[in-house]
Amino acid sequence: MAKRGAKNLITDVPGIRVGQAEDVSVRTGATVILPDQPVVAAVCVAGGGPGTRETDLLAGGTLVDAVDAIVLAGGSAFGLAAADGVAAGLKKAGRGFSLIDLPSVPKSPIVPAAILYDLANGGNKDWGDVSPYAALGRKAYDAVSGTFTLGRAGAGFGAAAGAHLGGTGSASIVTQDKITIGALAAVNCYGSVYMPGTDAFWAWPYEIGGEFGGARPPADFAMDPEDWGAAKMNPGLGQNTTIACIATDAILTPDQAKRVAQMALSGFSRAIRPVFAPFDGDAVFVLSTGKRALPDPAPASVARIGELAASTLARAVARGVYTACKTKGGTS
Repeated sequence: MAKRGAKNLITDVPGIRVGQAEDVSVRTGATVILPDQPVVAAVCVAGGGPGTRETDLLAGGTLVDAVDAIVLAGGSAFGLAAADGVAAGLKKAGRGFSLIDLPSVPKSPIVPAAILYDLANGGNKDWGDVSPYAALGRKAYDAVSGTFTLGRAGAGFGAAAGAHLGGTGSASIVTQDKITIGALAAVNCYGSVYMPGTDAFWAWPYEIGGEFGGARPPADFAMDPEDWGAAKMNPGLGQNTTIACIATDAILTPDQAKRVAQMALSGFSRAIRPVFAPFDGDAVFVLSTGKRALPDPAPASVARIGELAASTLARAVARGVYTACKTKGGTS
C-alpha cells in the first residue's frame, strides 16, 4: 500500500528542493522548485486565462529537453519576472543550457514559470518603475531547502480560494516499489474547495491521516449541480488561477511526463469546483528526476504515476487552503 512521504512535501522526492519568498506590503510572493540538476519536464495548461513563461520549450521537437527550475508566483504578468531572479541565481551557480562552451559565453538557465492574479487583494501595488518580483525570485532561490512553509507563503501568500483564504500546499506519496510522487500547488481559484454547506473539502476521499482536518460530508449530502458553494461570485477576467508542480523520481521521457501532466490535471477537478473556467489560468508542470526505472510494462506504470499525481495534487490543494484558513498564516 502506498503511503505519504516522511515530510508530506514535494521535497520528499530525492533531488528536489523548494524556496519561497514573500513581500508583506505588496501581499504577494514567489516559489521556486529547484532540482539538483537539469531534469525532464512537461506542462499542461487548462485554464482560459493563463500566464506562463518558456512553456513552449516543453513542447515536443524543441532544442531543450531539460529544465533547471520551475517558478510559481503571484503578480499576474508582473510576476513572470520572478523567473529572472531565479535565472540570475542559476547563472551565478554556472547552471544552464549552452550551445557554445566558452568562458566568455554564459549558460542560459531554463526556468519555465506560471503566475496567479493577486493584484486586487489590497496590497500596496505602487512599486514604481521596478516590480518586486525579480528580487522575490532571487530571494526564493537563495532560500531553497528540503522543508518549506504551507498556507500563506510563497506564491500563495496573497491568494484567495473562492471565498476563503488561498495558499501554498504540498503533499507526497511513496509506492510499495519506492517510487515517490510529490505535488506543490499555489491555490487562487475561482471555484470552491469546500463542499457546499459543509466543512468538508471536495478532496476528502484522498486525504491521508487527517492532513487537512479530517472533515467529512454528512451521510445525506446531495449535490445541487448549480450550487458551487463558496466560489468567487463575481470573477474578473484573469483574477483566478491554481498553478502547480508535480515531481517524481521515476524515469520519464518527455512524452511520458506530458501524459502524467495531462492526467494530473484531474487533481484540480477533484479538489476545486468549478475549475478550468475562462478566467482561470490553471497550469501544472511535471518534473522527472530520473532516479528510479519504471516497472514494466511502461504504459501501465505511466498511468499509475499519473493517477497518483492527480490524487496527490488534490491533497496539496486542500492542504494549502486548510493551513491558510486554520492559522491565518502558515506552518511547515
